Amino acid sequence: MPLLDAAKGIACAVIVGHHLSRYGPMPAGAYTLAPDFFGWLSEDGRLAVQVFLVIAGFLAAASLAPDGTLRVERPVARILQRYGRLVMPYLAALTVCVIVAAVVRPWLDEEVVPASPTFGQLVAHGLLLQDLLGYESLSTGVWYVAIDFQLFALALVLVGLPSMLQRAGGAVPQGLRARWLPVALVFGLAVASLVLFNRNAGLDDTAFYFFGTYGLGMLVFWIGRATRFSIWQSGIALLAMIGAGALAIDWRSRIATALVTALLIAVAQRRNWLSPKHWPVAAMPLVRLGRMSYSLFLIHFPVLLAMNAAVANAGPHGSWFDAAGLAATFGLSVVAGALLYRWVEARPASWRAVFALFAALLVSGIVVSH
Repeated sequence: MPLLDAAKGIACAVIVGHHLSRYGPMPAGAYTLAPDFFGWLSEDGRLAVQVFLVIAGFLAAASLAPDGTLRVERPVARILQRYGRLVMPYLAALTVCVIVAAVVRPWLDEEVVPASPTFGQLVAHGLLLQDLLGYESLSTGVWYVAIDFQLFALALVLVGLPSMLQRAGGAVPQGLRARWLPVALVFGLAVASLVLFNRNAGLDDTAFYFFGTYGLGMLVFWIGRATRFSIWQSGIALLAMIGAGALAIDWRSRIATALVTALLIAVAQRRNWLSPKHWPVAAMPLVRLGRMSYSLFLIHFPVLLAMNAAVANAGPHGSWFDAAGLAATFGLSVVAGALLYRWVEARPASWRAVFALFAALLVSGIVVSH
C-alpha cells in the first residue's frame, strides 16, 4: 500500500522535525530564522503520531481479522512475534543511544541528554515496561513502541474473544452475528476511549488512552470491505458522528487529526488509491522513507545528540550555522535509519537475535554506567 507508506514517511519526517525543533542548542540558535515554522514544529509536530496510530490500527485489522473474525491460530505466538519484530530495531537503536549519550554527556550540558541508565531501567526498556514502571526514557519517543505493542495485543484479544470463549465452552453467537461481535467489541472500546479514557492523562501510559485512534483505523478497514456503497456511506457517517461527538465533549487536536486521517484513508480505500498501480513513480522516495520510518523514528535521537554536541563545541557561530546543523542532522538521521532498516528491521525476526540485542543493551548500559 504505497499511499500508506508515503503517509508514514511524511508523518515520520514531521515527528523528527518536531524533536529537532525542541532538543538541544541548535533549534534555539536557528529559531530566529523562521520562528513561525519552528513554533509550529515544536507545538503541533507531535500530532503526526496520530497518523501512525490510525495506520497501525488499519493494518492490524487487515492482518488479524480482515473479515471481522480472528485468523490467527496461535494468538500468544502472534503477540510474541509482534514483540520480536518491534524490539529488534528498538533494542539496537537504544544501545546506540546509550553509548552516544555517554560520549556526549561531558560536552553537552543539556537536560536532553539521558542520565546514565540503571540496570532496572535497561531491563524495563527491553520489556517495553519503562513507562508503566515509572522509569525515565532512554530515548525520545520510545513510549510509542510500548503503546504500539499494547494496542496490538489488546486488539488481538478483542477480536479473538468470541473464539476464545467458544473454545472454552462458552455460549457465543454463530454465523453472521459471530462475525460482527469482534467488530462491535472494537467499536465499543474505541468509543469509550474517545469519550472517557483519552481525557484522562493518568492513562496515557496504557493502550486504553490511545485505542480510540487505533480503533478508528481498524473500523475504517472493516467499513471499506463493504460491497454496497450505502453500507460504506452509513459506516463512515457513523464514525464521523462519533468523532465529532467526542470533540464536542472535549476538543482535542490529536483526536481531530486522527479523525481526519481515518476519513481520508476511508476515501482512498474506497477509490482504490491504496493499490500500487495508482501511485506515481515520482513519489517513490516518500514510499521508501515510509517503509523505513520506524527505523528512522528510533535512531534519529542519538544522531541529534551527537550533532548538538558537535555544533555546541564548534566555537562562536550564528543562526545559519545552527540551521545547517539541523539540516545535516535530518540527513544523517535518514542515512542512519536506512542502515538500521537494512541491517536489523528488514531481517527475519528470531529469538536469538532478540536475546543478542537485549544483551548488547544491558552490557552497553552497564559499561557506560561505570
